[in-house]
Amino acid sequence: MAPIRNARTIFHSVPTGYPIPGKTTLYDDTKIIDIENTPLNGGFILKTLVLSVDPYLRNRMCDPNDKSYAWPFTLGEPLISHGVGVVIRSENAKAQVGSHVYGLMCHQEYNVFKDLESEGLIIIENKEGLPWSVYVGAAGMPGKTAYFAWKEYSKAKKGEVAFVTTGGGPVGSFVIQLAKLDGLKVIASAGSDEKVAFMKSIGADVAFNYKTMKTVEVLEKEGPVDVYWDNVGGETLDAALMAANVNARFIVCGMISGNLSLSLSLLRVTFLHTRFPRLQHRWSTRQKPYASHCQMHYTPRFLCPHSRDQVRYRIL
Repeated sequence: MAPIRNARTIFHSVPTGYPIPGKTTLYDDTKIIDIENTPLNGGFILKTLVLSVDPYLRNRMCDPNDKSYAWPFTLGEPLISHGVGVVIRSENAKAQVGSHVYGLMCHQEYNVFKDLESEGLIIIENKEGLPWSVYVGAAGMPGKTAYFAWKEYSKAKKGEVAFVTTGGGPVGSFVIQLAKLDGLKVIASAGSDEKVAFMKSIGADVAFNYKTMKTVEVLEKEGPVDVYWDNVGGETLDAALMAANVNARFIVCGMISGNLSLSLSLLRVTFLHTRFPRLQHRWSTRQKPYASHCQMHYTPRFLCPHSRDQVRYRIL
């Protein structure tokens, strides 16, 4: 078999605002790979099937000297994110040809890995026959983000009110359904009428388009809010603070509206720390152990087929 194309998407330049395809990232189809003769040294070759494109990738498109919670991409090298691939050649007993693998991988058609463990990869059995794209959505990192944080921090009580932002996305749509399973009234926002219809179809009691309706007015009518799931920050966070009930819980998952304006994000975080000392305590004491504690404590239940059967998702 002759060498074949191994096209990739590389990080080309640090953006000052929104990433621009062709400038921030480039499609490079000049690389080739010899599937049959590439040295594996006990490893395996993975053919990429699906890749996840997540908001946090914008934070990795930064200068190496900039501080960020996620390590920066390397200029001239492929983007990296979660994905699913299939093993097409292997010298590793744990990664047999035909096995499907999930984990972090470069945005290119083929990747060579030395093993599963050191690369943080896992084999997916997919006994349920789910589309592979679900494993970079509801059954992948976004689903875990929603499930672990909701179970750990919401302290949800039947009859309470939850407000979920970006409810049409992979994280927010999962949170809507978790809140409904716990017996909460759910208010959810998104940026298009199509997403509003989707949020209603998965159980949101009040779904609205924040571009055509004022969040403050919706929350004033439907609140007060007991649990707020924040994916956006900005004016929506301000509105949620104004509508917060006594002893409300704020789960800060992201502040996408401030990704391009760090000063505004820092200003609002400072406001939370100074105006709401109880939130400051929970934030500072619970943030660091979140990932390890929640994954060990909740993963068995997240992987339970019964739980997955109750969750609806969109296939992209």
